[in-house]
Amino acid sequence: MFKLDRDVLRLIFEELRDDEKTLCLCLSVNKAICETVVPILWKNPWKSIKEGKEKFLLNVIISHLSDESKNNLKNLGVNLLTNSYKKPLFNYISFCKHLRLCGIKKIINSYEESKISIINNEIFKLFINENMKYTHLYIPLNFDIQIHLIHGAKSCLSEIIFLKCHSNNDDNIARLTEICKSIKEMELFIVDNNKNNEIIKLIEAQRKLFNVSLKYSSYGEDRTLENSLIKHANTIQYFKIDNQSITKFLLLFVNLRVLDLHEIIIEPLDQLKNISLPYLKILYARRVSYIILISLIESTSGQLTEISFTYCTGNKYIEDKHIIQVIYQNCPNLKYLKTGLGDIRDILELENLLINCQYLDGLYLTNYINSFNFDNLFEMLANLSSINLFKFKFDFLAFRLKKSLKLFFDNWKDRHPMLIQISYIKEYSSLMEEYKAEGIIKNYNHLHGEDFEWNT
Repeated sequence: MFKLDRDVLRLIFEELRDDEKTLCLCLSVNKAICETVVPILWKNPWKSIKEGKEKFLLNVIISHLSDESKNNLKNLGVNLLTNSYKKPLFNYISFCKHLRLCGIKKIINSYEESKISIINNEIFKLFINENMKYTHLYIPLNFDIQIHLIHGAKSCLSEIIFLKCHSNNDDNIARLTEICKSIKEMELFIVDNNKNNEIIKLIEAQRKLFNVSLKYSSYGEDRTLENSLIKHANTIQYFKIDNQSITKFLLLFVNLRVLDLHEIIIEPLDQLKNISLPYLKILYARRVSYIILISLIESTSGQLTEISFTYCTGNKYIEDKHIIQVIYQNCPNLKYLKTGLGDIRDILELENLLINCQYLDGLYLTNYINSFNFDNLFEMLANLSSINLFKFKFDFLAFRLKKSLKLFFDNWKDRHPMLIQISYIKEYSSLMEEYKAEGIIKNYNHLHGEDFEWNT
């Protein structure tokens, strides 16, 4: 039997790292595959903890405790393992690269409150020591343990490249500034706009930041934090900001590839005349002014491949038409679009978009007006969609779409079978099954998942 090299096996199974079910099925194939898959599953064991399963994971973790630690706990009245157990086949914890402090706290909190502080010390020593090396660190809100005081913290946290934390963890953040210089990606939740000194120092201490996500608990301005990001203006490629008023610093992010804006204001608006985002490929906007959105699209150089905008502010029935025009005039390489439809004028502009954007691969349309002419919309989609376009999502308020959908499916014959997601799927499931049997539909689902994610 042909034997695959271990490195090749690892590369193959790394591609399945998000498919936990398949990876688990592979564990029993043979020893080589088992030894390859286990480290992948344990790289981030917290991501798939299901409600009620915390105790099970904690028991696996506790099985790594030394006899001395178990005796110490027992002497303090904590007998964690009541059932007989064997030593683990692997040192599972050694494979962990994601230190998710909220995950550890969650499974420890499954024990009675009087024992939690005692258990904390022993469990955290398993994860924070000189033998561990983490790439990802997650610090939850109001985390009250000073991890830098645990022996080995400096060594195991010095190479983290991803940090997710709340800004009110001053002591931990201050120590991270001393330890960590190579963080490339930050997800920050800003609790108080006026008390971010430690977060600012941490941002400034990094050599190169590539991805930054800022979420604010309340609307306001944070100019000092903005200024700290300017140091990384040439390297930041992904930027997400939520619930904030921003000024000139966005103009300096000339190498942005992904921009995600949620409930933001840009002040003053005049500065948008000077913005240039020549490498921008993905633009998401939610509750953002149409004026801002249009200016951002016009500032690109035809590189945009994904655009998603919802609940934008302004004159919808004027700006929807205008923005669709701006998209097909500036985005010849567009592959995915999510947009709202208001009236017949939007259908006419959507026709132009389908003609001009021949690389369009997925279309997500929203409409919450019962009087909308869906027959015209679906007839146009069937007649003008390019050979690349067969993935659709429809979020429509109307319940009586059966006739219009039937028209759509009848006109789709002899084309690539479509992937479709739609709201109120139960209303149309029998119709979907009929056309799936005919090969018109490849797969259908209730509307769910990421904007541009379809089940194949």
